Amino acid sequence: MHEVLSLARLNRATLARQLLLERADVPVLDAIERLCGIQAQEAKPPFVGLWSRVAGFDRADLHTLLHDHAAVRATFLRGTLHVLSARDYAAFRAVIQPVLTAGQNAALKSRSAGLDEAALLPVAIQLYEQKPRSFNELRPLLQEAFPEVNERALGFTVRNQVPLVMVPSTDRWGFPSVADFTLARDWLTEPLADDDTPDELVRRYLAAFGPATAADVQTWSGLRGAKPVLDRLRSELVTFRDEAGRELFDLPDAPRPAANVPAPPRFLPEFDNLVLAHADRSRVIADEYRGQVVTKNLRVRATVWYDGFACGIWDIERKKTSATLRVQPFHPLPAKAVKALTAEAEALLAFVEPEADTTAVRFG
Repeated sequence: MHEVLSLARLNRATLARQLLLERADVPVLDAIERLCGIQAQEAKPPFVGLWSRVAGFDRADLHTLLHDHAAVRATFLRGTLHVLSARDYAAFRAVIQPVLTAGQNAALKSRSAGLDEAALLPVAIQLYEQKPRSFNELRPLLQEAFPEVNERALGFTVRNQVPLVMVPSTDRWGFPSVADFTLARDWLTEPLADDDTPDELVRRYLAAFGPATAADVQTWSGLRGAKPVLDRLRSELVTFRDEAGRELFDLPDAPRPAANVPAPPRFLPEFDNLVLAHADRSRVIADEYRGQVVTKNLRVRATVWYDGFACGIWDIERKKTSATLRVQPFHPLPAKAVKALTAEAEALLAFVEPEADTTAVRFG
């Protein structure tokens, strides 16, 4: 008989691994690796995500890792930009290549008419060997070489087939709005692995997001065929059932706290992987609220957390020298929740908007 893990137990287990039951007193690079990367479709969210998880986190901590080539911002899980350690990027880039290829084929379809990857990729690599370039700069150069092929298809193919990393800058959040890319092989201090077996990536997922089903693994990574991988690893894993009877896999020594362990108030940024990492996300956000977090145009809004679950969304409005953090709760919050969230919001404002002369927190 499998032990059944309640929704509350799954919630606390996931929060413990996501460093959200208490801020972790660990080096920032260790935190990034424990999270198996942080989604970074925009430049600022990784900084906010780390501030919410790591004790004493300072913006300079991540800047230093990026400029020292210890962390990178690059296309990774689900074909989206992530900040992850250079070690993990080198280890797992080959593993996620099938995801990138499948996403490319699905997105381009008829726009790939006339595209010859074998001819295109050496040209793109040669252009990047000359110097780092933004895709706004790269695409016209590729179009000159391949005038009969759709310009966007050329750029998108290179983005998905050539291992590239973004070049960090001195901008507040590490990168300009339009950043240069460079060849990963030239930026990394260790070579890209050619092993494409997903076993270690699946272990890392369970460490960061488990206990989890095969469908959860696939949702997070974009890879297909997670069940055979988990079956192959079964002898080194433990298994449970959720309240719906689904089989959950986990690492034996991973934390699985009691359901009543306190979960502090937290603010997570846009695109945070916590709200994207499971097929069944009810362990962190009620189904009725998912549409308010993930929009139809695939933006993932910043979320407010109380007692372990997403309870609203938030944003910051800056006007001249003032900054206001606005919380839009999904449902009425008790007074003690508002008080606790206000204190956390004020600390977040001090981190995100240190130059603001006046700050305020607004609910509703």
